[in-house]
Amino acid sequence: MAWIMAYAGAVPTAKKDEYQAHAARMAEVFRKHGATRVVESWGMAVPPGEVTSFPLAVQAGPDETVVMGWQEWPDQATQEAKFREAMQDPAMGDMGEVPINGKTMIFAGFEVLTDLS
Repeated sequence: MAWIMAYAGAVPTAKKDEYQAHAARMAEVFRKHGATRVVESWGMAVPPGEVTSFPLAVQAGPDETVVMGWQEWPDQATQEAKFREAMQDPAMGDMGEVPINGKTMIFAGFEVLTDLS
């Protein structure tokens, strides 16, 4: 059963191009290790909310933009095994500093229930 690893975080708005380039390099590594699809998105209409919202969840500051992405994998077991492999890939060491606040990122794994693509 297909498995989605989803994530969201806050990126300094001024570093959009740097984040996009970094995300593209990471996507190549995850695809090489078995992800069937990698999607990154830049928040354009992300309301702040008072009780709950994406900006609150990732503690986005006033000069930060919420990013959200996901990786599609054949199944959970593949994602767990291959993600570890990808993180050890030498290409990961060449990427430099990630332009995202890793302390406030959120991650979750999801089993696909419906896919109308």
